[in-house]
Amino acid sequence: MSARGPADARDARAAVRIAIDRERCIGAGQCALTAPEVFTQDDDGLGALLPGREDGGGSALVREAARACPVAAIAVRPL
Repeated sequence: MSARGPADARDARAAVRIAIDRERCIGAGQCALTAPEVFTQDDDGLGALLPGREDGGGSALVREAARACPVAAIAVRPL
């Protein structure tokens, strides 16, 4: 196992395209808890992106938030 260096940190914050499958989302809120600078919950309790954060906003926690989703409703793809 190798230590993470500065290049790894930059890769984790690279701009991405985030999509939330609202048909799959159950409103567990793990995305908003993990990366609150990118995700929120809407009036129905479902996961939502904060305005202007569709590219992840440089957050290194976006991929972790997607992994934390219990129903895999979040897709994170490189731009």
